[in-house]
Amino acid sequence: MTQISGYPTRPHPLASAFARPKPIAVGCVIALAALGWLYLALTVADMGGAGRALGPGMGVLDSLPRTVQAICRPLFGESVPAHGVALIALMWAAMTLAMMLPTAGPMILTYAEIADTAARKGEPAGSPLILTAGYVAVWLGFALAAALLQWAMASAGLLDGGSTGRLIGGTIFLLAGLYQFSTLKQSCLTLCQRPFPFFFLNWTTERSGVWRLGWRQGVLCLGCCWAMMGLMFAVGAMNVVWMAALGVLMTAEKLATTARFSEALGFVFVAVGFGMLVSSVM
Repeated sequence: MTQISGYPTRPHPLASAFARPKPIAVGCVIALAALGWLYLALTVADMGGAGRALGPGMGVLDSLPRTVQAICRPLFGESVPAHGVALIALMWAAMTLAMMLPTAGPMILTYAEIADTAARKGEPAGSPLILTAGYVAVWLGFALAAALLQWAMASAGLLDGGSTGRLIGGTIFLLAGLYQFSTLKQSCLTLCQRPFPFFFLNWTTERSGVWRLGWRQGVLCLGCCWAMMGLMFAVGAMNVVWMAALGVLMTAEKLATTARFSEALGFVFVAVGFGMLVSSVM
């Protein structure tokens, strides 16, 4: 509480909230993830009637009201090249925000709690927005690389349906499943599951240092989740059903206390991949 001309005044509640790192962190994660899902929802709605072509489980979207499709049409009109690299990159960027930010929520909140404690003591602490920016930068780089790969594969006709598509999809599932058992995967996962020791050992109050903390956490998350994100090439890059399912699985994997959940996913992916490979030659 402060005094002006001898009269005590209370800080505005909104100002107090923005002065606290934790509310900022929560709002940032929710807002960015929501923007990602909104962009994807509008894009899929603009493809009305093409649900089944977007991948398994997407036929349900064919029942979207025509009014929704009409509303979305001005935002994603046919004048935009359907397979332009820029459009594909925007799609992958939205996917990474929608899928990966919720998985990073515990890490960002851990940092925010430490920063909140420091703020209560009157000690300096970097904003969680800077940390999040460093984390997002890594995944936006992945989004650009994925967009270029998708464009190249589509140009070569490798993403079409049929036996070739099942062969490529099965291979992707098989490799993703095997990666679940790798040392690199388990090392990155362990560090993602326990962010407090990382922040405790590398704590800094400089903005550039906080950005690097976020960037390093992004690299660890990339090492943990890139193979599961790659499954989108096998199930359809615009398959929001699989986006939501994989997002939930990656979040649960980071919240798990043992490696058993990760290994169980590995067995499932290997089984699915093997089944797709068998079906591609029959």
